[in-house]
Amino acid sequence: MQAKKIGKSENDGTSLQGKRVIILGGTSGLGFAMAEAAAQEGATVVVASSNRAKVDSAIARLPDGSEGQVLDLFTEEGVGAFFDCIGEFDHLVFTAGEALQLGKLEETSLEQAKQFFNIRFWGAFIAAKYGSRKIRSGGSIILTNGIVGLRPVKGWTVAASITGAVEALTRALAIELAPIRVNLVCAGFVKTELWNGMPEAERKQMFDQVAQKLPAGRVGEAADLAQAYLYLMRERFSTGAVIVVDGGGVLA
Repeated sequence: MQAKKIGKSENDGTSLQGKRVIILGGTSGLGFAMAEAAAQEGATVVVASSNRAKVDSAIARLPDGSEGQVLDLFTEEGVGAFFDCIGEFDHLVFTAGEALQLGKLEETSLEQAKQFFNIRFWGAFIAAKYGSRKIRSGGSIILTNGIVGLRPVKGWTVAASITGAVEALTRALAIELAPIRVNLVCAGFVKTELWNGMPEAERKQMFDQVAQKLPAGRVGEAADLAQAYLYLMRERFSTGAVIVVDGGGVLA
């Protein structure tokens, strides 16, 4: 009798088919790219953002069965209520963040610095606190970071500080929440809506200049980063890991 060939979805649990993935900040940029990629792999995705119009727009572009929720990550009560209502799921991805706070140290107020931490650090902290209670066996949490903590530049003191804090948070959560796996995707320079506030000509010039310096020879796309999140969901042994996807930016 010929042995039956068994696919990955049947024998090792690495397929995302039938999995439920929650993406906080999933209506644009890296988060939306992650939502698209997970949906294409057969997962049911739930995207959440503080902006109703962005949620509606994202759901209109995602496959049928995708869900969208409005969520204020600034309030612990709101985050707790969100996870109470959302039910069980398999993977939590945190990509939420507001506009970058850049500027010289002497020109940055303490209040501005604190506001930057509110969503990128404390938002991730609260999401992990309440979201971990709903994650099924074998599931994971994936946070998001930037490489400026690995290679700081002038004017990015606050941004570099937050990335260092998020990296430490990832490792601490991997211990605190075990056996839930907690990992971090560390992004380099990526084309997303983050840069849309710049005039188009300046933005294109910036992309071209960055591309020339990168060993990869180009600026990253959101879809490039999405593959890193998928990898961390599929494989089931990494925890407390930092996956750098930067086109060689740390080396340049």
